[in-house]
Amino acid sequence: MDANGRERAGPRCIAIVGPYQSGKTSLMEACLARMGAIDRQGKVADRNTTGDASPEARAQGMSIEPNVASGDFLGERFTFVDCPGSVEFLHDMRTVLPACDAAVVVCEADDRKVPALELVMRELEEADVPRFLFLNKIDAASRRVRETLASLQRASRTPLLLRQIPIWKDGIAIGFIDLALERAFVYREYAASEVIDLPVTEVGREKEARFSMLERLADYDDELMEDLVEEIEPPRDRVFDDLSREVRDMHVVPVLFGSAERGNGVTRLLKALRHEAPRLAQTRVRLGVPEEGPPLAFAMKTIHNGQGGKLTLARVLRGAISEGDTVVSSRGGEARVAGIVDLKGQGQSRRATAEEGETAAFARLDNVATSDAFAAGKERPTAIVSVAPPDPVFSLALVVRDRKDDVRLTTALAKIVEEDPSLVLEQRPDLGEMRLCGQGEMHLRVAMARLASRFGVTVDVRKPQIAYRETIRHAAHARGRHKKQSGGHGQFGDVVLHVEPLPRGEGIVFTDTIAGGVVPKQYIPSVEIGVREAAERGPLGFPVVDMKVTLTDGSYHTVDSSDMAFRAAARLAMAEMLPNAKPVLLEPMLAVEIAVPTEAMSKATAIISARRGQILGYDGRPGWLGWDLVSAMIPEAEMDDLIVELRSATAGVGSFSARFDHLAELSGKSADQVVTARATAVSG
Repeated sequence: MDANGRERAGPRCIAIVGPYQSGKTSLMEACLARMGAIDRQGKVADRNTTGDASPEARAQGMSIEPNVASGDFLGERFTFVDCPGSVEFLHDMRTVLPACDAAVVVCEADDRKVPALELVMRELEEADVPRFLFLNKIDAASRRVRETLASLQRASRTPLLLRQIPIWKDGIAIGFIDLALERAFVYREYAASEVIDLPVTEVGREKEARFSMLERLADYDDELMEDLVEEIEPPRDRVFDDLSREVRDMHVVPVLFGSAERGNGVTRLLKALRHEAPRLAQTRVRLGVPEEGPPLAFAMKTIHNGQGGKLTLARVLRGAISEGDTVVSSRGGEARVAGIVDLKGQGQSRRATAEEGETAAFARLDNVATSDAFAAGKERPTAIVSVAPPDPVFSLALVVRDRKDDVRLTTALAKIVEEDPSLVLEQRPDLGEMRLCGQGEMHLRVAMARLASRFGVTVDVRKPQIAYRETIRHAAHARGRHKKQSGGHGQFGDVVLHVEPLPRGEGIVFTDTIAGGVVPKQYIPSVEIGVREAAERGPLGFPVVDMKVTLTDGSYHTVDSSDMAFRAAARLAMAEMLPNAKPVLLEPMLAVEIAVPTEAMSKATAIISARRGQILGYDGRPGWLGWDLVSAMIPEAEMDDLIVELRSATAGVGSFSARFDHLAELSGKSADQVVTARATAVSG
């Protein structure tokens, strides 16, 4: 119990989320300063904030990973997790959200950012996380809050509930009225707002806005509805109870506002979180975690520091976990807690135990991955949630600068990918390259910077190669004779091959029509091997597919014939035959589905057309009002920077999914350029 006899809520974990550059890091900084967790409030522009303190974040001037810091407010502990706002780093938010009690969504009064806000709100809705909306930069607002609220409502399927209204003076918000408390406040720079008498000129606005708030709350409280109908003023405690319950049940999203950089509106936000955000017990119910059982935690993020140390950021959902405890993950892996640290941005402080509800980093949990549950003891816990990473939309081929770094590169990349599961390492032996795939150009640029700064491995990057193939249009035949005499046993193999085209996707089919033993049966498999070896590089320089090769005739020598001789004869026959079969280049075609806001559809179709794409159809995006889908067939060679152009045309929110569909003929100038480039690369 606290000093007022209320049950203590225990440590809370609050995610701070929102679109790129909405002010999330500034809000966390303001909250920490107001709680006294830091000496003074830093500024993002001055690069002295608690969050975004890593070298990579400072270099990019934005959040690229979750930042964690804790503090106490009115006797209760809060841990804030500032999540990246860029869509390229959105997966870090997904893995943090499940274990959080609530999220504060930071946004601003800018219609252009509503689609980006919708992406964030949809993630919260899918994760069933209660949320508050903090309308930031109110000092720069240029229109009425109700107009802004109507615009923002498009981004949320849950009703937005105005919790405050601003007090205006000469077109500038100088304070606000709390509709639940029925009190007026004026802002003070970098300090808590000051209570003032409710201005007479604001009484009418306040009563109207408060009644609207109560009406919305009454949708889920019959007793409150009766009070409103009978014009009875409801008790303040019941209003706060309704707010808490309806936030927890995700019936409403309370909207508060202020200016994070100036510290305005921060105290009221902290008080709203303290009074209305769900507690750990309610979060356990949401996650289906029983109250009784061994100590249990959820892994929110994996961190590798480059010196061999691994930290697992996790929230303890039940019991307490101490240094030295043995834990078992939901995947069955066992590990020993080598240490526990509190994080404050890039700073760390050791502790012996993480208590129930606390969020801390656990050292050396090598068998625990992001999104795993892990429990103290020997019993394997049940997984709490499954957070699947998104499919990659951008790739780079990696070339190590120093060959002796090959092994180090592989080890370092494994750690980078473990830290960020939305990165995918792909080996393409058919193209002789290693690819790193991710969510965008900046996503991979940050990964390269981490490789260099944390692991001392530098790589060159280039566009990935395209897996071109070639096939034939006509039938042809040729004889291949391999004869060599150099004293002793010689080499002799003689074959006649016939080739004909097959339908797309049939691959290479080998058969024979040999009669009378002109080619002994034991050598026929060697002929097939030679055929397939020759098909690895056809006349145009690429692997040959979709053809039927038939061994029709040949001859042999009882002494000099061998498997190697017939393989060589088959390769000679193929080298002569394929150029006469009218070879043609094939390029991979991808079935692509692009999702964009409706107003950007014309830009999306223009992008497809400019990339030699064929539009197959249009549709509304199911469950996304104001969004459309367009299906198209696009050559893989044109996909390189599609996501970059798509996001540029849609204020950062356009997305696509792609899968291989078929190989299509490529001819003319485009084909000539590909063949010439291949020949140059091989000769070089």
